[in-house]
Parts: sequence; structure tokens; C-alpha cells
Amino acid sequence: MTAAVAGLLLLALSACGYGSQKTDTAAPAANPGGKKLSADSVTIGYFANITHATPLVGLQQGLFQKALGGTRIKTQVFNAGPSEIEALNAGAIDIGWLGPSPAINGYVKSHGQDLKIIAGSASGGVSLVVNPNKIKSLDDLKGKRIASPQLGNTQDVALLNYLASKGFKEDPQTGKGDVTVERIDNKTTPIAFQQGQIDGAWVPEPTASQLVAKGARTLLDEKTLWKNGQFVITNVVVSQKFLKEHPDVVEAVLRGSVDTNAWIKANPAQAAQAANAQLQKLSGKPLPAGVLNTAFKNVEVTDDPLADTLREEADHAVQAGLLTSPDLHGIYDLTLLNKVLKAEGRPSVSDAGL
Repeated sequence: MTAAVAGLLLLALSACGYGSQKTDTAAPAANPGGKKLSADSVTIGYFANITHATPLVGLQQGLFQKALGGTRIKTQVFNAGPSEIEALNAGAIDIGWLGPSPAINGYVKSHGQDLKIIAGSASGGVSLVVNPNKIKSLDDLKGKRIASPQLGNTQDVALLNYLASKGFKEDPQTGKGDVTVERIDNKTTPIAFQQGQIDGAWVPEPTASQLVAKGARTLLDEKTLWKNGQFVITNVVVSQKFLKEHPDVVEAVLRGSVDTNAWIKANPAQAAQAANAQLQKLSGKPLPAGVLNTAFKNVEVTDDPLADTLREEADHAVQAGLLTSPDLHGIYDLTLLNKVLKAEGRPSVSDAGL
């Protein structure tokens, strides 16, 4: 990692604990007239990314708080999954919206003791965007500097796996090799790109669209690498301890998630604005209209965890050298999600035997 890029990353990480954790001051107060569930509060973790449209919109529209009644929502915001896993393991959050690779890592490292995936949330919304003056095609990646959000996060695994599939040799830990992989906080990636410290990035929305707005070109949309163009980018995970002690709270959060996804699909333009309003509360400024609209169209919300693709993403982590062959049996518990879906008259979703 270059000194300049390292400085940007250090600056971003020094702002808060667990990598890029921060308190979400936009979290709503409990409904004073609502029924309190078995916990006084529930702490939810998520990213300020469009790939986390469900919590962005659901919190902004009050749909989670409506489902939770008198149980108060607290929130923490993260940059990437490994930091969120640390917080979940430490009990700093109870439920989180999280990418598949950190969920797999967290489950494997705890020997299946710390978390469960309890729902899907989003598919797609990830691209490789590059400086068109330096990279004209995929054949031009050798010798270039490509960013991902964090070592071992979902985009990092996807990038390393893709480079390996093209015959590039990489050290997965240092990022050094035929292509230099720079691990940079999403918030500072546009700055690094503008300053010429990176030549491209494999990143989620809205960072991908922000880079395009600054002159980058989309070289590869990750959905083109997947069957039917679908792959899980965001899951809902829960601490097993919290699930055991407060299943009614977990069910209420899932009801809020399902209701939010249905509202997003029925009201995409309004949903984009709601997500942007939440991002403004978190960062102090909204996304430009062009960036917002492009980013939101690139992400598909879904309650289905797309479990088959999780298994494949685990294989990618193995191929990238970040994970030995994992035992994922038991990683899912979709009981409460399917209960919520049944109450809505909708079909159940599958854990693909996991």
C-alpha cells in the first residue's frame, strides 16, 4: 500500500472503533404507544451504502420502529463487514446487514457459535470501475492499483477471485502481485482516485457511481459473472445469543425488513429519496441525483438470501487464498423469516441445504 493511500486509510479508521463504526444519530425514538417486546432495545449494524438500501429506507421511513413497537432501535454504521463482525462478536450490535464473505468468515472462525444468517437483503450493485486513460480493457490490469474496501470483505474476495481466474498472481494478505490491491475505506476511495493514487476500484454502490461521476468508467458489472445476474451482496445476520434470548425482537426486525423491501419495490423513486435522506443524516450531505439514481437502479432488494450463491462465494474465498474449505452447515436459520413470509401469504425461501 502506498504511503499516501495508507494515510487516507489511517485517517478514516482513526475516527471510530471497529474499523469504521459510528453511532447513527438518525436512529428513531421508540414508539411510546407501542408494545415493548422482550428487549428494551435492539442495536442494528449496517453500512451507508446503497447495497444496504433496506436499513437505510426502513429506518428513514420508520418501518422498523413500527414493527418493533416500544422496543427502541439503536444503530451503528460501518464501512465494511469485518469491522461489523467484530462488533457483533463483542456484543456491540445484535443484528446486522452484512456482506456474505464476512458472514462466512465470522461463522467459520467462531466454529458456528456466534452468528446466523436469517434473511437476504440485496443482490448486485458491485462494479469494477477504472481510469479509462490507464485501463482500456481487462487485459490492461497488470501492474495497476485497484482498490477494495477492506481485507476480506465481500468485494475484496470477489476482486481477488476474479484476478486469480484471469491468471494473475496475488498475495491475498498484502495485496501485492501482478495487480496491486489497495484496501481503502469507501469514503476515501473517490479522493484516492482523483489524486491518482489508484487506477480503479471493485466497489459497491454508491461508491461505484461516485467514481463514474468523477471520470471513471465501468469496466465490469459483477452481476455479469453470475447465473441469472443474481448474487447475494447483503444478508441479515444475528448474534446467536440475541436470537435465543429475544426471538420476538428478531422476528419484528425481519417483519420490518420484509415490509421495507416490499415498499422499495412498489415505490422505487420514493425509496431512492428516502435512502438519500438517511445518507444525508449520516454524512451531512446527500448524493447527487445522477449518482443516486444510477446506484439505486443497480441494486435489487430481496428477502431471499440466495443461499446457492453464498456457497459459491465461499468457494471464491478459498480460491483467493483467504479461507480454507469451510463447513457452512448450520449458517442459516430462516425459521422466523419464513414465518413472516407465510403471514404475508408469500412462499418460503430456501437455505440450499446449509
